[in-house]
Amino acid sequence: MLAGHIVAHRQIELIDVPEPELNGPGPDGEPQIIFEPHYTCLCGSDLPFFDGDFNGEPTEFPQQVGHSLHEMIGRVVDTNGEKFQKGERVLTVPVYQVGFFERFCNSENRTIHVDDRPHVENALMAQPLGTVMYALAKLPSVMDLDVVVVGQGPIGQLFNATLRNLGAREIIGIDKLQSRLETSPKMGATATICNATEDPVSAVQKILGGKLPDLVIEAVGHKDQTLNLCIDLTRKFGTILFFGVPPEQIHNVNMLKLWRNNLKVVTSVEPGFERDFPLAMRWIAEGRINVSPIITHRYPLEKIQEAYEVFLNRTDGALKVMVEFPAAGQ
Repeated sequence: MLAGHIVAHRQIELIDVPEPELNGPGPDGEPQIIFEPHYTCLCGSDLPFFDGDFNGEPTEFPQQVGHSLHEMIGRVVDTNGEKFQKGERVLTVPVYQVGFFERFCNSENRTIHVDDRPHVENALMAQPLGTVMYALAKLPSVMDLDVVVVGQGPIGQLFNATLRNLGAREIIGIDKLQSRLETSPKMGATATICNATEDPVSAVQKILGGKLPDLVIEAVGHKDQTLNLCIDLTRKFGTILFFGVPPEQIHNVNMLKLWRNNLKVVTSVEPGFERDFPLAMRWIAEGRINVSPIITHRYPLEKIQEAYEVFLNRTDGALKVMVEFPAAGQ
């Protein structure tokens, strides 16, 4: 069977590897399934493996075989547990994003049932949406709050939509790419700012009548994280939700301003499979949120190199880039 292998900087290949086998409980002591992906989509957290830049320093290649995919829907090929049946469609999240295989073993505890009502591509968005909902659940009510979302990639767009559902008053999307901002109103943003051409702080104050927002969400992360911008944008006693995956160290952070303004910083990672992902699946299935506008590109597995390049370079307004495995057509 095929697996992905990032062999050099921005170079991924398909290689042949042995089939997986069920050999008792997994590392977590729980039953396992053999999972066969049908559809996956690329995430910003997959890019450092491809780009080789985790902390602003060169990365050694090749990467571990199987890096990097983790947003996946497919079917259960086999199981040694009772939670799922052979042939059942499921969404699963492999540990540490090592999921680029035509089949692999994963824990029942990292797998959920797929609702049959939405299109399979939309159902797959329950994985990133679940991470967003988990993050917002850590905060008090956002009803009637003014919110700025810095970064209008796929995650930023899902924050827009979720904030709209939860009753935020103003949802201001900020990004350097105008192509991404064109999608933001469709996903719930009430206003947008291109910080490649405008001063974002002045623009936000103009929208909010001279005020700054109650909540600012950092949805960029990695080497491009925008923590200092978020500090500048947040009103005194406000909150910053730092969602984007940070580098190991962030240098030159304006800690004095963060401290003087009594700002609260909330972080979020690793949502749950019992409630967070199933709730996201339910929202999509019931039509409470429309994720279709962020699905922009589709590729077969044999064009995975092109898919990664388009996603990395944000070509043609790329947001969510879907990849179809051969088993999807069987």
